[in-house]
Amino acid sequence: MSERIQLSKKTRFEVFKRDGFCCQYCGAVPPKALLEVDHIDPVCNGGTNDIDNLITACFDCNRGKAGIPLNVVPKSLAEKAAEIAEHEKQIAGYREVMQRQLDRIEDDMWRVADALIPESSIDGMSRDWLQSIKHFNSKLPLHEVIDAAEIVFARGPSRESGRFRYFCGICWNKIKEQ
Repeated sequence: MSERIQLSKKTRFEVFKRDGFCCQYCGAVPPKALLEVDHIDPVCNGGTNDIDNLITACFDCNRGKAGIPLNVVPKSLAEKAAEIAEHEKQIAGYREVMQRQLDRIEDDMWRVADALIPESSIDGMSRDWLQSIKHFNSKLPLHEVIDAAEIVFARGPSRESGRFRYFCGICWNKIKEQ
């Protein structure tokens, strides 16, 4: 950090004169505003007392700016609103993609459930079974899970619970083979 060196009265007057005794940030003029000399590149960031690094500022603007360099321009409300609108569009797009994925997972689960137990419904099938089907669908290609369900339906036990255990065994074996 640079050490602050006091400005001479002559340098201050030359800066005020060059800037027309007007705050270069907001346009305030005496006697309603107390003018000061501000460092464009702040002393805390290595700015010097060179006249090209000095600017006329009113008391309020100089205190509000503090050690922030002038190249850090605050966003306007319109820019902030546009940025928020863009974020909202991205969130909506993300939600749409995620919903399509959830719908596909649900559709795949019901395709397998229907191959395993035709005319199955949420009332006729245990939630645990449906979760197991989703798990197998996440570990195996869909056609392999449907093949397992069709094998069980064609030659498996007649009771649904036995049929489901047989289906799970086939799927676990396929997972182990991978």
